[in-house]
Amino acid sequence: MSSNQPPPLVDYNLFEADAPLRESLEREGASWAHDLVHELGRLAGTEQAIDWGFQANANPPQLRTHDRFGERIDEVDFHPAWHELMKVAVGHGLHSLPWRESRPGAHAARAAAFYVWSQVEGGHGCPVSMTYAAIPTLRKSAQLASHWEPLMTTLDYDPGLRPAATKRGVLFGMAMTERQGGSDVSSNTTRAVPTGADGEHLLTGQKWFCSAPMCDAFLVLAQAPGGLTCFLLPRVLPDGTRNRFHIQRLKDKLGNRSNASSEVELDGAWAVMVGEEGKGVRTIIDMVNHTRLDCVIGSASLMRQAVAQATHHTAHRSAFGKLLSDQPLMVNVLADLAIESEATTILMMRLAGAFDRAADPAEARFRRVGVAIAKFWTCKRAIAVVAEALECHGGNGYVEESILPRLYREAPLNSIWEGSGNVNALDVLRAMRREPETLASYFAEVESGPADSRLNGAVAHLGRELTQTGDLESRARRLVEEMAVILEASLLLRYGDPSVAELFCASRLGGEWGHTFGSLNEGPALKSIIDRHRPRF
Repeated sequence: MSSNQPPPLVDYNLFEADAPLRESLEREGASWAHDLVHELGRLAGTEQAIDWGFQANANPPQLRTHDRFGERIDEVDFHPAWHELMKVAVGHGLHSLPWRESRPGAHAARAAAFYVWSQVEGGHGCPVSMTYAAIPTLRKSAQLASHWEPLMTTLDYDPGLRPAATKRGVLFGMAMTERQGGSDVSSNTTRAVPTGADGEHLLTGQKWFCSAPMCDAFLVLAQAPGGLTCFLLPRVLPDGTRNRFHIQRLKDKLGNRSNASSEVELDGAWAVMVGEEGKGVRTIIDMVNHTRLDCVIGSASLMRQAVAQATHHTAHRSAFGKLLSDQPLMVNVLADLAIESEATTILMMRLAGAFDRAADPAEARFRRVGVAIAKFWTCKRAIAVVAEALECHGGNGYVEESILPRLYREAPLNSIWEGSGNVNALDVLRAMRREPETLASYFAEVESGPADSRLNGAVAHLGRELTQTGDLESRARRLVEEMAVILEASLLLRYGDPSVAELFCASRLGGEWGHTFGSLNEGPALKSIIDRHRPRF
């Protein structure tokens, strides 16, 4: 008797099953990384890796503030599955690939690899992302970079709190936000008192959110005599003693449960200045921009995994006498989700390519505004995509074993990390005001594709809206949403599947769409789009 249940989605290659990603890797000049991403795609589809993801979330990290003798140790214990996930991520260079490789397309290669492996489990990507993002900021202090970067770019995952000089590899974190300010880091009260030695300070204060507190070192913002300044704070000092970095508690979070997020107290913790005194935000902003890119990658990854699960489930589940995937309304929903996923994947890879080509002033300007636009929009779209994909499974999607609940809990996080929606929308306006060339670079990008009346009309409308400056801030979300959709449409017209591009423009720009997924106009292309996005064994 048939159980009418789909077979497990296991033992398939996530990279080979993802046509938009494969095409983007080639287009962005990273075809040399094909074997790396292919291998990660194979690993990500194995039953063992999928089990690691479930185990790491079912067994969240545990804080041990003191040892049995009452001595302060501030250690976080992780399930073995977490360490296996980290070993694969670090071993494949997801924390350092662009800094190890001087070849063109290294950021795009790393984006594709991070996107594939994150589909297994998103939480362990936090220390991986922060380590990747910390290096551009550290390079503002040549002496610090020469000491730390060789350890940050090895392929050895070496957990445990020991002096950095005794380790095969290290990981970095970041601690900026405080209780009283949140995103408004200018209100930080953590104090940095000079010791008299060159650049050395003692930091005292509290950080309300410090993710991955088991990392070997952190970039921290604190108030020095000359104003808000960036510091490098190691967990263990060179003589082997623990720095005065005390973990007060781990956050009990909605999702991202495999990852430790904490409240910490700095009680005269030793740190050394990075960059100029009083220029802390300017110093750390490179790290923020790289982690914002990773929020986009993470959102694209969540969308892709949700679409893969939904298209697989409906291809094997029957109701009312036929497969769900043959029923017209379900076809409409699945195609709509696939369109959104493809648009996000292509946007993600285009932005990663802009990081690779940042030596070109036009690309640097586009990156400046494009990352904030994409961070605002794609992180919000991931929430809607995952919710709809969960519904495609019916009650089965609401059960933990389906993976959809974990994806659903994870989806809102990227919209909060590295600046909420309002912060990023306002950052787009700030970039346009301070550097008008960024807006010109945006329009040059969206107008570089093939002629399309719907895109042309949307670009013209956006131009008119931007000239109405009186209430620009209150309309920031509307404007940035419009900018994001126009950018995705332009990229799809240039690089996407023609059927996907046509339906995206007709629905998102042409008004042939409702307010929910599954309200596309009917057409023969819908099934071919689903087929393009459905994983195969």
